[in-house]
Amino acid sequence: MTEYVDAMRDIAVLALEDIKAKEIQVLDTKTLTDLFDCMIVATGESNRQVRALANNVAVELKAKGYEILSTEGEETGDWVLVDAGSLVVHVMLPAVRDYYDLEQLWGGQKPTFNPLGKAWSAV
Repeated sequence: MTEYVDAMRDIAVLALEDIKAKEIQVLDTKTLTDLFDCMIVATGESNRQVRALANNVAVELKAKGYEILSTEGEETGDWVLVDAGSLVVHVMLPAVRDYYDLEQLWGGQKPTFNPLGKAWSAV
């Protein structure tokens, strides 16, 4: 990735971490599409947190001088997309992320969600 995209990625990841996003995954999509160079997928625990995470990404990128081309999904907060041109950020509820499995579509690893928040095994 270029320094420009690397800087955007780092700002977006910090903005997500600041509001406690879960399972943040960064995917380099440069060789897969000409539409964007990098995709970030993250999980929020509630509709309110999903909206807050996406908003924080947009605010932080704008504050550093990057243009936000569009945002989608703020109405429901199940899945909010922030399009910053070379960088696209998807913030989703766990069930939505599990269903659409963007990581698999774009060559990444699917996270394992555990609604109880602790490891378990069958005996």
